[in-house]
Amino acid sequence: MGAVKTKRMPRAVREQQMLDAAVEIFGRRGYMAASMDEIAELAGVSKPLVYLYLNSKEDLFTACIRREAKALVEAVRAGVHTDLPADRQLWDGLQAFFAHTGQHPHAWSVLHLQARTHGEPFAAEVAAMRAEIVAFVTQLIAVAAREAHRAPDLPEHEVAGLAEALVGAAESLAAWANTTEGVSARQAAATLMNFAWAGLGNLMGGRPWTAPPEPQPLT
Repeated sequence: MGAVKTKRMPRAVREQQMLDAAVEIFGRRGYMAASMDEIAELAGVSKPLVYLYLNSKEDLFTACIRREAKALVEAVRAGVHTDLPADRQLWDGLQAFFAHTGQHPHAWSVLHLQARTHGEPFAAEVAAMRAEIVAFVTQLIAVAAREAHRAPDLPEHEVAGLAEALVGAAESLAAWANTTEGVSARQAAATLMNFAWAGLGNLMGGRPWTAPPEPQPLT
């Protein structure tokens, strides 16, 4: 009898299978401790095939970062409908963010922890992803705030600072939620809305907090 022939898996499908395995191993063990042997075994392929497709451990890690960063940005953008009120847009965006990071904890570990601590090329990939999310949130806050109290001259740096603070808080909260049992995406989003919306709501209503006057130098 002749050998049984099996259908060859398309390269693109096989590559995604390898990336799935790599994200899990990198997320669980960290970049330095992860081995190509483990990744190949989990993917169900030989180690030489992983090298043939993705060249090196560094290239494999970079491919993981790029894929997961793109997926996160797309999830957040897809969750927001710009025809809704500003608070609803923010709520939907936060829910999309926390749902994605909660459903893909290994990917979030790769983006939030591993990529930032293992060299500039990796950190730069994540920084590009983060900048895209910050720009998206900046635009959301800017449009809503200016329309709410008719202030077209609201300082750019103030809006940008709010977006940076909000994204930073979301990143930290996602890391906490993924390691705290029983915290859902909806609960995490509600926590951040309660923390942030009081201030944003006042800003959009024309009631910004005013800092006390700076002390005058003694003469």
